[in-house]
Amino acid sequence: MILTLDIGNTNIKTALFEHSELKQYWRISTNRTQTSDEYGMVMLNLFNHAGVSPSQVSGIIVSSVVPTINFTIEHMCKTYFGLTPMFVVPGIKTGIHIKYDNPRELGSDRIANAVACNELYGGPAIYIDFGTATSFGALNAQGEFLGGAIVPGLKVMSDAIVDRTAKLPRFELIKPPSAIGKNTVTNLQSGILYGHVGMVKYLIHRMKEELGAPCRVIATGGMALLVKDDAPEIDVLDGLLTLKGLRLIYEKNA
Repeated sequence: MILTLDIGNTNIKTALFEHSELKQYWRISTNRTQTSDEYGMVMLNLFNHAGVSPSQVSGIIVSSVVPTINFTIEHMCKTYFGLTPMFVVPGIKTGIHIKYDNPRELGSDRIANAVACNELYGGPAIYIDFGTATSFGALNAQGEFLGGAIVPGLKVMSDAIVDRTAKLPRFELIKPPSAIGKNTVTNLQSGILYGHVGMVKYLIHRMKEELGAPCRVIATGGMALLVKDDAPEIDVLDGLLTLKGLRLIYEKNA
């Protein structure tokens, strides 16, 4: 089985694949101060709960946007799985042409999303990853990654408005009953959520215009569920898009 790890700023999403079949999926917190042994014990507990032995893992691939813990994760993989992980880094085979001004600047999670989007859904396509940041990627009909956009994610926006103001209260990030809020909390919920939806819809519209062809829109990431019902422009919700892309990249390089 192949173990995939997508290390984000907030969470580490990880999944076990047997060929193309998903066997297990877990999400743990990204903790920059945690040691390799602490991460190892978390992984062993997850494997034990699922009734899976670490010895069944034949390969590991990692996408990380948190470079400061890469060594910790690599050490954990070597110690607890006996394997050196493959990291998505510049020069790795992806099967797609990245038409970025400087391809080395492109985040490994965005590369994995582009690979999965191209191979599973085909181009032209737009993917949106609703995480700590909300990132967009556009692929043309030839499956070439053209670029995209990055904006603050829903949680970042909600935290920022509270942290940078004196009187606004902390609030739960849920959909309010209406766009016209009747109290401070529902005003904040409406502004953050429906404002984000409006931004998403507009960027999809602009990107479709620039692609110049009908295309499919795929959404992934932890906050996608909050947005999808109000954004009919989103055609597919695939919560494992990044991890599927990592599996595909591993197969191209193993």
